[in-house]
Amino acid sequence: MAAFPLPARTSSMPTLSSPAQAPSRDGGMSLVNLAARQRMLSQRMVLQTVLAARGSDLHLKAARSSLTLFTDSQARLVDTPRHLDTASGEIIRKAYHGPQGVGATIEAFAQQVGTALDLAERQSPRVEDALARLVETTDGVLDALNTATTAFDQVSKAQSETLMKELAGIVASIQTVAREAKVVSFNAQVMAARAGQHGREFAVVANVLSGITNEIDGLSLQAVSLAGRSRNAA
Repeated sequence: MAAFPLPARTSSMPTLSSPAQAPSRDGGMSLVNLAARQRMLSQRMVLQTVLAARGSDLHLKAARSSLTLFTDSQARLVDTPRHLDTASGEIIRKAYHGPQGVGATIEAFAQQVGTALDLAERQSPRVEDALARLVETTDGVLDALNTATTAFDQVSKAQSETLMKELAGIVASIQTVAREAKVVSFNAQVMAARAGQHGREFAVVANVLSGITNEIDGLSLQAVSLAGRSRNAA
């Protein structure tokens, strides 16, 4: 019996790259969730500022804490383009600084909160006017924060799709290697059979290699299934 010829050498397998992420300072919170949290913080700050203006020192302190968290998170979000690929970075830059960019609206809102809190702390009579202007901006800043969140969601989905394509390429390469290994195993078994008694140890190695390729097949099928479920959940 003639052994099958070995297949031509394949190219090296691709490397799976991870989606670009800005350095995390929020307990691993994703950029999309961080952007969405800004909406909740904006409304919390308005309520806390109103209560602080009514003389609540507790809410004054809480509002300043919320404002610090809001501004720190916003600085991180605005800074993310330099950590992303060119296309993704451009989406975020356009959302914040493009012709219809929302960066100025969000920054002005944070400054209004800070001004109102300063007036509330000094118990200035001008605090009521500051509160009125702040409340008037609520709808506008929510729209701006929604726009920013949508941009980060768009980037996240694009990165997930790219990751799935890379994973599919890796799985295909693994399956190619497994097929080649099966051919090698078969050739080894044929050579061991020809060698008779002298080929026993060679046959053991061939059988082990055959078992490994079967395991690779099973793992690659699991990876394909996982990639499919991840794509459907996205």
